[in-house]
Amino acid sequence: MIKNFLSQLEKRVLAGKEITFAEAEELYHIDDNNIMPILSSASAITRKYRKDIVNLCAITAARSGLCPEDCAFCAQSMRHHTGLSVYPLISEGEMLKRAEEAQKHSANRFCIVTSGRNVNEKEIEVIARAIKKIKNKFPSLKVDASLGILKEPEIEKLKAAGLDRYNHNLETAESYFPKICTTHTYAERLSTIKLIKKAGIEICCGGIIGLGESNAQRIEFAFSLAELDIDSLPLNFLNPVPGTSLEDIQPPSPFNILKTIALFRFIIPKKEIRICGGRQVNLRSIQPFIFMAGADAIIIGNYLTTKGSEPQDDLRMLYDLGLTVDGIH
Repeated sequence: MIKNFLSQLEKRVLAGKEITFAEAEELYHIDDNNIMPILSSASAITRKYRKDIVNLCAITAARSGLCPEDCAFCAQSMRHHTGLSVYPLISEGEMLKRAEEAQKHSANRFCIVTSGRNVNEKEIEVIARAIKKIKNKFPSLKVDASLGILKEPEIEKLKAAGLDRYNHNLETAESYFPKICTTHTYAERLSTIKLIKKAGIEICCGGIIGLGESNAQRIEFAFSLAELDIDSLPLNFLNPVPGTSLEDIQPPSPFNILKTIALFRFIIPKKEIRICGGRQVNLRSIQPFIFMAGADAIIIGNYLTTKGSEPQDDLRMLYDLGLTVDGIH
């Protein structure tokens, strides 16, 4: 019965039709022990729409800590006591150096990330100049940024500098967002996303699974992202940091993570799904299954506040799986 349901759902998605909320619920309620049929269907959808090419992105914490916001999961909030290293915006030269390291590790995207609600005018100028220098020196390297809530003049400045994509996560479902953050609203985050899209810059938008949200809220979140027509979906899986409000929460199980990736692939079949923070610590030895579940992109190297894999280890995994790294033939 499960296989028949998944087969019919797979055929509809492959035919370009959308699944319903009720169908997504039925899929997500399939017991984790029946994970393989789900992965098989998700893999077929990925192969049709995304091929066997994996995109690699490296991120850098260009400004760390002292964030005034109260996001429950975040080690960089000044309301939490995590012992995180705190420093102001790094120099243009340092951003260029880190971009070079990313390209050496086969990344074809490099994302400049700052802590905090936003950036000031002086910081925007520094970041814009750095983007120009990176684009000039490494023309094949796509440059992304995640700088918080922006206004139109700031967006235009970044676009003129050559910014390829902007990351601005919704983090979770709208119905659950007030449980995670009270210092800014879901509507404010949506406003920045819409301004980025209006400017013609690609948008990278996703969030974190395992914040205490319900299954229905995870599905709500996925459909919201589908409606926004994002270009890339970064999925993080909670890696609780001691000192944060969510330090004692139990992360999703490995099979639940795989099923969640597949759920998003069924709902958002044609877009890039990038697996980010929490991959190593939560999936451990079954990390390679993310690509069967629907992923076609990963973050390589370290994350903002937690350790990742060595880039060469991720590259070896991809080669062993017979996958092609974007930009390497």
